[in-house]
Amino acid sequence: MAEENIAVGVLGLGIIGSRVAQNLRDKGWKTFVWNRTPQEHPDVLDSPGAVAGQAQVLQIFVRDGDALLSVVDAIAAQLGEGHVVLNHATVSPAATNEAALRVSKTGAAFLDCPFTGSRDAAEQGKLNYYVGGERAVVERIRAVLDASAQTVTLLGDIGHATVLKIATNMISATTVAILSEALAVCEKGGVDPQKMEQALAVNGCASGLSGMKLPTMLTGDYLPHFSLKNMLKDANFGLALADQSGMKLPVLSSAATAMIQQMEAGRGEDDYSVVFENFRD
Repeated sequence: MAEENIAVGVLGLGIIGSRVAQNLRDKGWKTFVWNRTPQEHPDVLDSPGAVAGQAQVLQIFVRDGDALLSVVDAIAAQLGEGHVVLNHATVSPAATNEAALRVSKTGAAFLDCPFTGSRDAAEQGKLNYYVGGERAVVERIRAVLDASAQTVTLLGDIGHATVLKIATNMISATTVAILSEALAVCEKGGVDPQKMEQALAVNGCASGLSGMKLPTMLTGDYLPHFSLKNMLKDANFGLALADQSGMKLPVLSSAATAMIQQMEAGRGEDDYSVVFENFRD
């Protein structure tokens, strides 16, 4: 339930941010929004600073670390002890920590708060948030998260949620990459790829992700639930974290190579399951 004295700002109106803003409005929250590319939305303001001047809780949905830090700098002059800034973008741990530092200098609180769940989950208010930061701050704004959440998982320090989100996206990227290869092997072996749905229905290798992606891959429907460019970005974060620790990630490296092939084909805005097109004639 919305709290009368709290307004929420949503900064970034992409696939997820726009739907989170709609969920907030539908559930009675006073909501102000901003997007880098001007859009027609209720309660849209012309700058991040203007939103911060109206809203106490600020949810940031931008693409990368540079965009995150740009937004943080744009709202800094308006921030104070009454504000809580939540970063929902999947960025590098370094960018997460830098954003937290810049926010803390204003007296505002910061939460590292990436999510799992794509377009449909956002529309249904069923995102799953991973949260790093002080528990007291999380509880203070928990009702805001609940407006668009199915679950909220607390993970301790700032940065921990970012690492976990990168790790889960590693699994998603490699799952879709190997599913693409399996479908291609079926085609080349003379097996109707449509039979894969029947096979997975009774096979332990099936997952919620394969159940969601397989039907659209079979029809060539790559309407983005999560874009290829963003999944490749997150895979590269995983590879960078591994490199810093002296680890090799051959499976993720292979998936990244598959994604790069479709990026070079100009498919970066499509759903990341477009990697199946690597095998289409």
